[in-house]
Amino acid sequence: MILLLGASGYIGEAFAQELTRRQLDFVPLSRSQVDYSRFDLLLEFLRAKKPAFVINAAGYTGKPNVDACELDPAGTLVGNTLLPQTIAHACAAAGVPWGHVSSGCIYSGAKVSESGKIRVEKDFTKPELRRLVAQNPAAVRGFTEADAPNFSFRARPCSFYSGTKALGEEAMADLGQSYVWRLRIPFDEFDNQRNYLSKVQRYAKVYDNVNSISHRADFVRACLDLWQLRAPFGVYNVTNPGFVTTKHVVEQIESILKPARKFEYWANDEEFYRVAAKTPRSNCVMDTTKLLAAGVIIRGVEEALEDSLKNWQPEN
Repeated sequence: MILLLGASGYIGEAFAQELTRRQLDFVPLSRSQVDYSRFDLLLEFLRAKKPAFVINAAGYTGKPNVDACELDPAGTLVGNTLLPQTIAHACAAAGVPWGHVSSGCIYSGAKVSESGKIRVEKDFTKPELRRLVAQNPAAVRGFTEADAPNFSFRARPCSFYSGTKALGEEAMADLGQSYVWRLRIPFDEFDNQRNYLSKVQRYAKVYDNVNSISHRADFVRACLDLWQLRAPFGVYNVTNPGFVTTKHVVEQIESILKPARKFEYWANDEEFYRVAAKTPRSNCVMDTTKLLAAGVIIRGVEEALEDSLKNWQPEN
């Protein structure tokens, strides 16, 4: 039996659907049934039920976006740092392996390879870097699992959300047998307030940057594949290989969905942060070499993006 925490959330629902599709026995546990934020109660449940694996898809993201986390720092810290630490200790004590949904939002920018040297660039809104993305995308490399977060409480500025996600990874490090699955900007073909493609279509203005993104179903499939393949425990960047610019996403939306609206862009960072955002945003590229080397098969970002838009299902 697999124990699923956070089953009612956006990612938790996708895990439940995929577990059902694979005909894997699982129990979705809510905090109203057992307050799994308490070490003693969770440990008692684990020892009684003896699950083969635990999935933690619970966390605090803020609604409608991470700006809300700035208004509830205590809740954000509890959901993103203390909860995974508690689960890690309980699973270690019970001898149960587990997987934790983390975030790639603990990074900013990407690596650039030029003239045989690699450097980190945190701001890809610079004109020279946007030209590089357009003219030589192969020169843009993602952050690997071995790279220290550069958008965290230890590498400010950062959002409070990103700070707590990075701290959560630290809090559970070296405790028991665990996977850390890093998600980035989830999307798929189902219109939803959490869906990146839905957000882009509803923004008054679009903020253009460079990002790796994760198709929701592809993400949960990859996470479960790591477990079923018995891949080594550890941290994995789980995004669709490659990266996109927001402008390219908009162009695909216009080409495939043909919306009636005309998309406008924020003039620059100064305007975006003055008018639309309360806290710094993570925009980054992730390296998926480790995920692929583990034997996981996952679509490239362009294929996943195009497929989602061609099969788009608007909310009723």
